[in-house]
Amino acid sequence: MPVVDRYLLREWLKILGLIVCATSGPMLIWAIYDNFRDLIDKGAGMGEIMLYYATVMPRYLSTALPISLLLSLLFVLGKLHRNNEITALRAAGLNIFATTRILWIASLFFCGLSFVLNARVVPWSVETSRRMLESFQYRAEERKAPGTMLGLVTGVAFDNQRTNRMWYIDRYSRFAERAYGVTVSELDRQRRERTRIAAREAHYDTARHAWVFNDGRETWIDPESGEQQRSAAFTEKVVPYFSEDPSLMLLIDRNPVDLSFFELRRIVDYFAAEDDPKVTRYAVRYYGLLADTLGPLIILAIAIPFSVTGVRVSPAVGVSKSIGLFFLFYLLTNFSTLLGGGGWIEPVWAACLPDLAMIGVAAFLFGRMR
Repeated sequence: MPVVDRYLLREWLKILGLIVCATSGPMLIWAIYDNFRDLIDKGAGMGEIMLYYATVMPRYLSTALPISLLLSLLFVLGKLHRNNEITALRAAGLNIFATTRILWIASLFFCGLSFVLNARVVPWSVETSRRMLESFQYRAEERKAPGTMLGLVTGVAFDNQRTNRMWYIDRYSRFAERAYGVTVSELDRQRRERTRIAAREAHYDTARHAWVFNDGRETWIDPESGEQQRSAAFTEKVVPYFSEDPSLMLLIDRNPVDLSFFELRRIVDYFAAEDDPKVTRYAVRYYGLLADTLGPLIILAIAIPFSVTGVRVSPAVGVSKSIGLFFLFYLLTNFSTLLGGGGWIEPVWAACLPDLAMIGVAAFLFGRMR
């Protein structure tokens, strides 16, 4: 590796490490402030609390990495510019791309790192930390009221347009994996009710891949008139073609930001063939995580013209520029999410719109470089 590349890479990585630690620290403090008391109230021990926050931290690392990249690049390149080192390198016959080639190579590495974080590490962090919180909650509920149903989710509604079935579950126990107060309506092609199963209790039998209903009644309805034709009570009824996964039913009503990459992909893949407006916001979030993979390259493309053009000023100017850019990116992200979630544009374009805007800013700044 040439001396110039080694020098630039070494200086950048030192500042990057410091800024990553500096930005991750406040995020950890915020996480502790957000739910430390809840963990104590649920009876979590100190070792469990430390393990929980260690599990949560990768989620914040994926947020801290982009701003850390921009701040470190602005600082290092700005320092080179103020010390006339960029001018000296240009005088030696190196253009701006030859001077910063090691940074472009490193940005490609960080693109791969971002993909691994978003596709593997962060999903593990989100799902594992959620399971830990649920286990703490179950334990606290059992201590307060032994023998009660643990981990209850109320009012679960699921419209399976693929098979024309509508589900409503009054209460679902995530701990016992059982549903209480279940109503399932089967519809015809015109979305008119033709049969209805109402049961006191039901559960999904993973061995038989079927739903088992207990203590209920099945009713047959004339779709044309809506009148009841006949009805039959049952003690237990196994419906082998009811294959809806209860874990998917519970995901569909969660905030997309609280779901992992795998869970988002599961929702998007399941509803890909359906025109369900409820799923668009999950698709926007899913494609947004994929688009974030190119973030390090876009950040470098913006940082170079910001740092090596104009007068030689204080590093604080670079910090203020980065804050302004991230504020602009935040506004664009919320605006595009609103457009995508409302169905005004396709989820893929809604996810790519902020990155495309930043690419346009980078192209404009590079065009002004002399």
